[in-house]
Amino acid sequence: MIQVTQPFVHHCLPIRDRNGHKGTFGKVHILAGSVGFTGAPALASEAAVRTGSGLVSLSVPQEIWPVLAVKCQEAMPAPVPPYPELLEKMNQSDSVLIGPGLGRSRATDVRTCHLVAQVTAPLVLDADGINAVAEHIDVLDTRRSRLTVVTPHDGEFLRLRQGEAIGPDREAAALAFAQQHGCVLVLKGHRTITAFPDGDTFLNTTGNPGMAKGGSGDVLAGMILSLLGQGIPPKQAVPAAVWLHGAAGDLAAKDFGEYGMTPSDLLRRIPAAIQQAMDGPG
Repeated sequence: MIQVTQPFVHHCLPIRDRNGHKGTFGKVHILAGSVGFTGAPALASEAAVRTGSGLVSLSVPQEIWPVLAVKCQEAMPAPVPPYPELLEKMNQSDSVLIGPGLGRSRATDVRTCHLVAQVTAPLVLDADGINAVAEHIDVLDTRRSRLTVVTPHDGEFLRLRQGEAIGPDREAAALAFAQQHGCVLVLKGHRTITAFPDGDTFLNTTGNPGMAKGGSGDVLAGMILSLLGQGIPPKQAVPAAVWLHGAAGDLAAKDFGEYGMTPSDLLRRIPAAIQQAMDGPG
């Protein structure tokens, strides 16, 4: 197992191209949100912006689009288009995220499973994106030739494993799932584990209990999406995003304490966490 530390992340983050433009730094697409869950898409999309994405598109249900139009200043929210148009937009993106606050219904789950099977861009599944495929786990196997990152907490991982207990060896459980389904598995929690289907595993070294609040996972999903969309190789992008997420949480805890810090505080400290990594040892 590789321990992810500041020097590791320092080598993962490229210097920004001085001649670059917004298209240079990744065009990403997020499908998220439902009635009663407007915070998740806002957090995920802003996390992608703050992690460096050039263009962040956000598809949300028509009912909540006016709310997100007010919440989002840099990301571009729009009502979810018809399925063919949505799939086309996703396949024209550099990376895609499905799930934060998406909600559960038969129609939503069916659409999610179809997208998982048909999206060709690197795909991040979080929250209800995970719950949708948990009941149709074979859909993950259709993506073996494409990059899929799945980001469950323990409860979601239990559903992915069809109720089979994780057991004391979290690394072994994460790796077994990654290898069985050909995906990258980010098992969130204290010392988050990232497992790749080729057998490599990464152990995170940042983060604190103050991050155990609703919304923190949405931020992480947006950060992973962003680094993948910028073209950083998965074995660098995913562990680096996890480390930066925890580092931002540690900065928030230093300022506000673990009791009072919020995912929004974490979000606003992503730039400082990135700078901390960039300034680290070469």
